[in-house]
Amino acid sequence: MATPIRLISTILLLLTQNLSGTFAQSDTASAEKFKQLLEEARLELAPDKRTSIVEQVPSADNPQKYIVQISDSRIKTALEKKLKDYANQLTILTLPDASVGEQAYGVVQLSVANLRTKPSHAAEMATQVLLGTVLDILQKDGADLRVRTPEGYIAWIQRSSLTLMDEDAVSAWKNAKRIMYTNDFGKSYSAPDANSQRISDLVYGDMLALVAEHEQFYQVAYPDGRTGYVAKEEALPFSDWLNSRQANAQTILQSAKTMLGLPYLWGGTSVKAVDCSGFTKTSFFMNGYIIPRDASQQALYGQSIDILDKNGDFDPAKALKNLRPADLLFFAGGKKPGSQARVTHVALYLGDGEFIHAAGTVRINSMLKAAANYDDFQTRTVVAAKRYLGVQDSAITKVADSPYYQTTN
Repeated sequence: MATPIRLISTILLLLTQNLSGTFAQSDTASAEKFKQLLEEARLELAPDKRTSIVEQVPSADNPQKYIVQISDSRIKTALEKKLKDYANQLTILTLPDASVGEQAYGVVQLSVANLRTKPSHAAEMATQVLLGTVLDILQKDGADLRVRTPEGYIAWIQRSSLTLMDEDAVSAWKNAKRIMYTNDFGKSYSAPDANSQRISDLVYGDMLALVAEHEQFYQVAYPDGRTGYVAKEEALPFSDWLNSRQANAQTILQSAKTMLGLPYLWGGTSVKAVDCSGFTKTSFFMNGYIIPRDASQQALYGQSIDILDKNGDFDPAKALKNLRPADLLFFAGGKKPGSQARVTHVALYLGDGEFIHAAGTVRINSMLKAAANYDDFQTRTVVAAKRYLGVQDSAITKVADSPYYQTTN
């Protein structure tokens, strides 16, 4: 028979185990409830993960503490209200975080740099940025940096793709005299001689600091301090390029047609290769405008054009009547998804039933069944059209007005 002391010890042990199990279950339920509330708040306050971050990060020292990081300080108060039941356990951090330090900007130092969805070279490519572009740095993770692009897209980039700068340095870069590379493809040289050694490749839209002018070459400087020479016939002073941009249907479609035959590349936004929305984005950028990155984002802005019948299906007759050249056409997967389907593809309307888009290659197709270049799949899945030209919209901005490109010269 157990002694009273042993019996009491056994009872206390059982009680402790039961209480521990109860607390553990309670903690787990509380954590799951917090995740649910946080996701509901994210969907309301920052539904697009590509442009606004609301995410929980683990607490190293206390699993009962909830840490949330956000990229937009304007939603902090609203988020705190939605998570008020966890106020004593909650910490909300606004990016950039402490890992960034004073060098909160990065300037692209490659002709084309790749951004990925996660901090890994093996992760899916999200988008690309061009030489000389200024990015906001939000977070560091080893050799990867979480950054925000001029159109507000947030993704990860390799540290080696950028020159890190503090506020003074990036201001000096933006206010320096620069050139815009305007050939499709080319290179910079180590001397004012096309037979000299190459410094780097170049593509349309690359920007370099202007150091001096020679008879046939611009002497230029890269963000990381390298110097080189670019043929004058292949570039323009940045201010001249800005002043020469006249965005209209003709110029945008001319730019689009210069990309005919380019290969399709998921995440591509340069004249090396493009995806469908990278193609439309680049067509507008060539004419001095910054528009949203992805097709599903582009579909949210601009003026809606009526191209659907009363059932929400594509109406070719309405489209021919209402569309104008350089309007954006949006498509969805499946043959008859309806007007609420998820947008997965975008094209530029040319006129007379034809559109230009990146699908396999950049090519021209027709929505008219009698046409030789009729594309049955793409035409069947048209779900919306938007007009950007002549429309006032905060998501459609001039390069000249963007703080990422702003110049005083």
